Amino acid sequence: MSSRTLPLLFINLGGEMLYILDQRLRAQNIPADKAKKAGWGEDDRKRVMNDIITTMFNKKFLEELFKPQELYSKKALRTVFDRLAHASIMRLNQASMDKLYDLMTMAFKYQVLLCPRPKDILLVSFNHMDAIKDFVKDTASILSQVDETYRQLIEMYTPLSSGEFQLIRQTLLIFFQDMHIRVSIFLKDKVQNSNGRFVLPICGPVPHGTQIPGSIRMFSCMGEEMNRVQFNNGGNYTSALREGSFELFGDRVTKLGTNMYSVSRPVETHMSGTSKNSTQHTKVSAVPNPLAKEELNLLAKLMGGLEVHKPGNTDSGFRVNLFATDEEEEEALISRPGELSYGVINIQVTKDQQANAQLAKIMGEFTETADQSPSSSSKGDDLLAMMDGL
Repeated sequence: MSSRTLPLLFINLGGEMLYILDQRLRAQNIPADKAKKAGWGEDDRKRVMNDIITTMFNKKFLEELFKPQELYSKKALRTVFDRLAHASIMRLNQASMDKLYDLMTMAFKYQVLLCPRPKDILLVSFNHMDAIKDFVKDTASILSQVDETYRQLIEMYTPLSSGEFQLIRQTLLIFFQDMHIRVSIFLKDKVQNSNGRFVLPICGPVPHGTQIPGSIRMFSCMGEEMNRVQFNNGGNYTSALREGSFELFGDRVTKLGTNMYSVSRPVETHMSGTSKNSTQHTKVSAVPNPLAKEELNLLAKLMGGLEVHKPGNTDSGFRVNLFATDEEEEEALISRPGELSYGVINIQVTKDQQANAQLAKIMGEFTETADQSPSSSSKGDDLLAMMDGL
């Protein structure tokens, strides 16, 4: 497991989250009279994006993030993005957050799987960073935060060897290995099977620095080619493209990590592998709607619902229901898989002092000394605590 994986995981998942939220906010079909009454408009969309990006690239937060460390648990990382998504005036219900996180993780998993070389994961990250810079291009203070993160990424990752990038890739794939959520965009493009597993291509350009497979060359001890045998490579490969730029500015060449929602089309996610969802079918529109403002269904099934709050004035807030009816929204919340529900246990510690004393005695027996390393169950606590303070 690589101790340098967390920053790449966070930045790429964060980039995917911003793609989804930006497209959803642009696609809101809010009547003009309601939008005017609630005070919601293009400036508010920018405010939502700016608030989230400001929190995402907070200096102290990133200092903690870039420290060499193991990946946090799936639950801890999910909590980080729950709080990040709500760092603005926007509010998502639980079903919406589930759908959002599902698409974020599956999109980045697909990108990691399709990277021609392990090192290209950094180019995918730069594609996300380039898009984030475009989101805040008119806000100099936030732009400087993003540029500083760029410099940290370049400083930390460009000197790494191919073997170290391979270890990072393996760490990411281990993190994603049990996630098989069907996404309509991937299903429609035939890059994902009905069981949620991705289809790896056997065509296209080979990785930079390699040759098209199909020949075996044998050399003498003097380095001279003695014989060559041809074989069928089973695919339709082409010569490698030029290498993408690993600088602050430049052509990344690869399209992995760019915004796949720039083309208007509905998105839906389904859990696979459970009998509860085995009868569900992905609904895909055959003809994408070219009018973004009229695309009510764009990511509607993904996001479930979006609620907007205006601080300091509860009367100006309004709620947008992205389902056709309130009943559909309630059904989505009820049908959430049990494993996605995070229960909160409140312990009353003031009523029974005797029980408290006994509990303290038991807890004391399990207290670890200060020089011992923290347990794996506490991973992410420092990061989450820091987010609470932002």
